[in-house]
Amino acid sequence: MLTRLALLALVFLLPLDAARVKLYLNGGGDLLVSEYEALEDRVRYYSLERSGWEEIPLDLVDLDKTRRHAERGEARRQQLREEERIEREAIRRARTELHRVPLEEGVYHVDGGDILKVQQSVVTYNSSKSRTVLQVISPMPMVTGKTRLGIEGASSAFIAGGSRPMFFVRLDKISRIELFRVKQKKKTRVVQVISTVQHVEEKFEKQEAVEIFRQQLAANVYKIWPVEPLTPGEYAVIEYTPGEDNLRVWDFALRGITLGGPPAVKPPSEASTAEQE
Repeated sequence: MLTRLALLALVFLLPLDAARVKLYLNGGGDLLVSEYEALEDRVRYYSLERSGWEEIPLDLVDLDKTRRHAERGEARRQQLREEERIEREAIRRARTELHRVPLEEGVYHVDGGDILKVQQSVVTYNSSKSRTVLQVISPMPMVTGKTRLGIEGASSAFIAGGSRPMFFVRLDKISRIELFRVKQKKKTRVVQVISTVQHVEEKFEKQEAVEIFRQQLAANVYKIWPVEPLTPGEYAVIEYTPGEDNLRVWDFALRGITLGGPPAVKPPSEASTAEQE
């Protein structure tokens, strides 16, 4: 605690256009002011309630509490200013990146300065009528059948670069964007398994989703990338509506990752073009 002599030497000045400040009183309560100064035996302040300068004996004012409150208020204002700056910068970057997204609908892999189109996959349906128990909360209903949604081929022709590949997504409509790790099963890659419950015909979807960041650049235009580095394997960008049979898939693979990642490889039939918006 500052001594009385030290308090007398302090002068607290705030500009008239500053945020409102509470001048706390020793007996409880406070005065709403915009500016104040501690003099030898009194405190002079500008009252916001009466729009004028007034004075109060120094002994009645809790200057320590007043100062702490003012410092917290200023820290909060600085935090808000920083948050606004970050938001403005993010908006500016999003506008800049939007011009890199080709005008043609599709999914594009961002590999440094290159924008490579990922071909949409043909999804196959493989139904099984085997009766198995669905692992859900009791009571456990019986499953009448399973449908495996997959992609033909043991591996994707598109090799993405880096361990945290980034994609632009521009589609006519977007319900939900996800990144799935697909399971290799012989000559097919399983994207999703749909189990249908007996009698109620309720569907349960099972897939291995990867946690991703999603940044909307415009209506139906997104940038997505994984939160954590991915391990080598088979993956796919997915657009779908949960509970509906409307899965759209764009598959890719990650190979052994070195520092910085290998360059992305596009299918031989694809031209590397990046239209400017």
